[in-house]
Amino acid sequence: MSERQAARVPRIWLLLSPVLALGLWELLTRSGWLDARFFPAPSAILYHLFWVSPQEGLLTDIRASLSRIFWGYLGGCLLGVGMGVAMGLSATLRAALFPLVALTYPIPKIAILPLIMLVFGIGELSKIVVVGIGSFFLVLINTLHGVESLPRIYHDVARVNGIGRWRLIRRVVLPGALPSIFTGLRLAIGYSLVIVVAAEFSGADAGIGYLIWQSWETFSIKSMYAGIFVIGALGLAFSVTLDWLQRRLVPWRGK
Repeated sequence: MSERQAARVPRIWLLLSPVLALGLWELLTRSGWLDARFFPAPSAILYHLFWVSPQEGLLTDIRASLSRIFWGYLGGCLLGVGMGVAMGLSATLRAALFPLVALTYPIPKIAILPLIMLVFGIGELSKIVVVGIGSFFLVLINTLHGVESLPRIYHDVARVNGIGRWRLIRRVVLPGALPSIFTGLRLAIGYSLVIVVAAEFSGADAGIGYLIWQSWETFSIKSMYAGIFVIGALGLAFSVTLDWLQRRLVPWRGK
C-alpha cells in the first residue's frame, strides 16, 4: 500500500463507519429486533430531521445553541490559553493557582449551573458562562502541560540571544505548546456540546437541549432523535474543523 493510499484509509472509515452503524440500526428496526416506537429507523429520523423539524423551528434551536457554544467556548479557550501560558512560565503563579485549579476542576460544571443562574440570571449569559467555565479548565490544563513540556534549552537559547519575554511567547512558547493546546481545544468543544445541551434542559426557550427535552415530555421520539443527530453532526463537524486547523498550524506534528 502506498503512502497516499494509507493516508486515505482514515478518511474512508470516517464516512464508512457511521454509514455501517446507521445501516445496522435500520436493518434491526425494519426486521423488528428493535421497537420502532423507541428506536425509529434512521431513514424515518432523517426524513423528520430534514423535512419536518425545520418547520417546527429546528434552525432556530440550532442557532441558539451555536451562539451559546461560540461565545462560551471562545471566552473559555482564550482565558485558558492565557492562564496556561502564564502559569507555565511562572513557577510562583503556578504554585499559587494550581491548587485552586485542582480543587475546582473535578466539580461537575452543570452542578454549579444553579449558582451561575443566581449570579447571572436565567438568560443567555448564564448558559454562555457555564460553557466558558467548562472549556476553560480543559484548555488551561493542556496548555500548562504543553508549556511545561518544552525543553529548557529553548528558554536558555532565547535568553542568550536577548529575545524578550513577549517575543519568546509568540515565537517559541505558543508554537511549541500548540499540539497540547489543540488537544485541549478538542476536549473542550465536545464538553461544550454536552454542557450546553444540559443547560438548555431548564431555563431555556430555544436550543437543541430544549428541543430534546420538550420532545421527551411530549413523547415526540423522532424529534428527540433529530436533536441527538444534530448534536452528533455538530461534534463531527467541529472535530474535522479542528483537525484541519491543526494540520495547517502545526505541520511539524508527528514528524
